[in-house]
Order: sequence, then structure tokens, then C-alpha cells
Amino acid sequence: MPDIPVLLAIIVIVALIFDFTNGAHDCANAIATVVSTKVVTPRFAVGAAALLNLCGALLGTEVAKTLGSGIVLPQVVEGSHVLVLAALAGAIFWNCLTWYFGIPSSSSHALIGGLIGAAVADAGFGALNGQGILEKVLVPLVASPLAGFAAGFLLMHAVNVICAYIHRRKVNSAFRRLQLLSAGFMATSHGLNDAQKTMGIITLALLIFGKIDSVEVPLWVKFSCAGAMALGTAIGGWKIVKTMGHRIFKLEPVHGFAAETSAAAVVTGASLLGAPVSTTHTISACIFGVGSSKRFSAVRWNVAGSLVVAWVLTLPAASIVGFVSCHVLNMIWN
Repeated sequence: MPDIPVLLAIIVIVALIFDFTNGAHDCANAIATVVSTKVVTPRFAVGAAALLNLCGALLGTEVAKTLGSGIVLPQVVEGSHVLVLAALAGAIFWNCLTWYFGIPSSSSHALIGGLIGAAVADAGFGALNGQGILEKVLVPLVASPLAGFAAGFLLMHAVNVICAYIHRRKVNSAFRRLQLLSAGFMATSHGLNDAQKTMGIITLALLIFGKIDSVEVPLWVKFSCAGAMALGTAIGGWKIVKTMGHRIFKLEPVHGFAAETSAAAVVTGASLLGAPVSTTHTISACIFGVGSSKRFSAVRWNVAGSLVVAWVLTLPAASIVGFVSCHVLNMIWN
């Protein structure tokens, strides 16, 4: 059997692959609205989003610390060498499945679900940090979409009031330029929250293997995760761009600006608090809020139903795969 350093290397590689799939899967969060409103070309949008994801990933570590010690108790799972690999298996499986069907599910909660399932399989429910899961996962899981919907609705309503007596063509012309700023804000906030999740999972693996003494993210981990996510974003997730940009609500530049700005504000706030929220959930809810500010019938609520199903299923589905993967890997490795 391979020795521990080889297993650790495999875990790091698989984690970076997950980060790559996260960037490809979730690039729609940053570029869907700016592409669908034809403010910029898809190629330009993807390149800019990749660069800004890279920058955002290097701006903080609060979310990484939550993934490293706020979901499972490091002292309980110490020595559980296949734990992180099993967690990643659950997350990657769900990411690939939802990417194939073009469903904008949450890579964040897929990773958290995989980690929870693997921890329970390895050490029982006592391995879980109940308070951390409640405060950093379950509460934000509900609060971030609600906050996104409210923020999108209120910001769009405010824009409508301010621009009520300005010709629609002039409004959209102005917001075509402003949407470049809002899309950049969204791409940066995506990197700030999402890339840190993989940083945290690699840091947890290093702690389990005894390579570091505390949950502090090494510099090489920051750069590796930031680069992997940027590369994934550059590849893009065009099926999800189509869902996010066209199927929920017919977007114009003013709508794209309101959705991106409100979503980026919610995600950035969560990142500063160390909450690994779903950028997918948040931007989707913001688009629904923006559409609803016009009239509720303007939104395709049948699409909302399929998105909610994916959101609800993500945590338990990834947990089950992580649980099974942990048992299988333990049989192979031991």
C-alpha cells in the first residue's frame, strides 16, 4: 500500500481538481448576467472572471478556517487519513452530476455534505462540530438566499424609483457600463468565498497528517487553490450560464447590475463572517428578487422549483456519497 505522503499528495491533487470543477461549475455566478445582457462577449467575460476569481481567492482565510475546523472536530478525526479524500469524492460526484444536467447546484454544500458524511462514517456523529454546522452552514443555507432575494428586490425597486422619469434606452445604456463593475464585484466575491473552501479542506488534510500544528492556511495552499479555481473559471460552465442568464428571467443590463451587486454584497458579507455560503443559491435568489420587483409573473417559477430541489438534495446526497466513499476507501487502504 502507498505510504502516507503519497496519500496526502493524492488528496491535494483531488482537492485541486474539485477546485477546478468548482470554477467551471460556478463561473456562471459571475458572468451569466453580463453575458446574457450582451454587455461583453463570453470570451472576455470568462477571462475577466478568471482573473478576478484569482484575486478574490487571495483576500482572506476566514471561510477556510471554518472548513478546516468548524464542520468536523480535528482532534476527533486526527489520523483519519482517507476522510478528506472521501469528502472530496462526494462533492465531485454531485458537481459532475449537476453540471451534466445543467443544474446550478451548490459546490459549497456538496463539499460540506461530503465532509459530514465521511466524518460520520469514520468516527460517528461525535466527530461533527454541531454548533459550527448550525451557525456556519444551516443558518446561512437558509439566510443567504432570503437575503439575496430581498437585496435584489429592494435594489431593483430603488433603481426603478430613481430612474422612473428617464427613458428606458438611456437607463440600459448607462447600466451596460455599470454592469462591468457589478460583474467584477461578483467575480471577486466568488473567489473570496469559494476558493477558500478548498483551502480549508487541504489545510484539514495537512493537520490530519501531522504536517501542520494548527488550522492556518499555508501560502502555497492559497496560491494553488486560487490558480485551480481561476483555470476552471476560464474553461467555463456554459450549460449553467444558459440556465442562470436566460431561463429564470429575461434580463436587461439594469437587471444584471442589480442582481450582481446585491449577490456580491451578500457573499462578501458572509465571507467576512467565515460562512461558506453558496454563491449559486445567492445569485439565483437575487435574480428572482430582481424579476419579482417588476411583477411576480415575470419570473419563471417552474425553474425555481427545480433549483430548490437541487438545493435541498445537495447536502444529503453528497453526505451519502462521502459516507460510502469513506467505507470503501478504508477497506482499500487498510
